[in-house]
Amino acid sequence: MSRRISLPGADELFRPTRDSADEVAEPSPNGNSARPAHVDRSSMGSQRSSGRVRHDEKMTIYVTSDELLELEHARLTLRRNTGIAVDRGRLVREAVAIALADIETRGADSDIVQRLAQA
Repeated sequence: MSRRISLPGADELFRPTRDSADEVAEPSPNGNSARPAHVDRSSMGSQRSSGRVRHDEKMTIYVTSDELLELEHARLTLRRNTGIAVDRGRLVREAVAIALADIETRGADSDIVQRLAQA
C-alpha cells in the first residue's frame, strides 16, 4: 500500500467567484437584509472594482502604521455595522475604483485631485 496521499487538483480547489453586485442579500440575525441585493454603481462612471476575482497583476504600496490601523479599523467597522466582510485588498480596490470614477466624471474638481494639489 502506498503512503502517498491523493490531493485534489487546482481546478477542484479554486472555483470562479461572482461579482459582488450579483450577490443576493443575506439576512442578518434580526431579519433585516445585511447587504443590499444590488449595488448601484451607475454613479461611478466606467471605473469598477474587480471584486473577488483572480488578479493577474500585483502592486505593492507602503503605508504608515497609523494608516494600516485605520484601514483595519474601517474594515472591522464595515463588518460590524453593515455585515459586509471584506479583506483590506478589496477595500483598497473599491476605494481606487471610486477615486478613478471621480476623476473621470469631475476631472480637476474631483476630491482626489484637490487633495493631491494640497499635498
